[in-house]
Amino acid sequence: MKKVTLTLLIGLAIVLLTACNSNEKASIKLAEVTRSIFYAPQYVALEKGFFEEKGLEVELQTTWGGDKTMTALLSDGADIALVGSETSIYVYAQESNDYAINFAQLTQTDGTFLVAKESHPDFKWEDLKNSTFLGQRKGGMPQMVGEYVLKQHNIDPHQDLNLLQNIDYANIPGAFVSGDAEYVQLFEPTASIFEKEGKGHIIASFGEESGHVPYTVFMAKQSYIKDNDKQIKKFTEAVYQAQTWVAEHSAEEIAKVIQPYFKDTELDILASSVERYKQQGSFATDPILDKEEWNNLKDIMKEAGELPADVPYDELVNTEYAEEVIN
Repeated sequence: MKKVTLTLLIGLAIVLLTACNSNEKASIKLAEVTRSIFYAPQYVALEKGFFEEKGLEVELQTTWGGDKTMTALLSDGADIALVGSETSIYVYAQESNDYAINFAQLTQTDGTFLVAKESHPDFKWEDLKNSTFLGQRKGGMPQMVGEYVLKQHNIDPHQDLNLLQNIDYANIPGAFVSGDAEYVQLFEPTASIFEKEGKGHIIASFGEESGHVPYTVFMAKQSYIKDNDKQIKKFTEAVYQAQTWVAEHSAEEIAKVIQPYFKDTELDILASSVERYKQQGSFATDPILDKEEWNNLKDIMKEAGELPADVPYDELVNTEYAEEVIN
């Protein structure tokens, strides 16, 4: 009798332990390159509980800059990074043994806008010649896309402009307001906030001018993807769910969901910023990074003199998870 009771107790304990283990959430450390409305689908996935539904506990940190984000990823300070896909090329070119793989795309255009100190109702790109332009970090996507667009309009950024590139990424908005620069590239919501406060005027979109590029992508090290295959698939599922939700809902509805991530920004500014990105197709509607976008990225990097190696698409891009999720 005692043996039977003991056997039942052991069996019950095993069942309880198995149930507990099945309910455990996989923890993922996610590093985003900056905090921007440009990444609205990511915040929707977090706030609507899409990651949680997949059994993932995602811890978000903002690392402020591509170099810092990749350092966090490569040193295991982060498991997954949301950053420009150009950074994966830089790491690969350094002959890293455990380089980063792009597995899910979030944004598919540049996310910056040309902001001027003065109003330009009849703006033409040639108006920029001989002006003082506050640029972005050398080798980063905003700067490379900016130079690419300027060259498409027959403007050499290093010859035709007084190009300033000595300001840290996080300090660029403040430097524009207090400095002598006439033009700057800014993300939302900063661009719209400046316009509302009379600090600047949005006069053009670099996203509309540059076409589709894998501007911001979720990536992870080869070793992490290999050891966490199920988690990567579930993560991609949650991203796609959020992308679909964003595509099917209004800017006002999206703004209300993501407001906790922008507590200092008024709801109308959030909504107008989201609408601006939706109108120009900045949010990717699925997580697949296709070959045409990859080649466009390399063309932009090459034009900027920043392409360290002609890295094949199949080497740094894995679309298996995205394709499986969509199908």
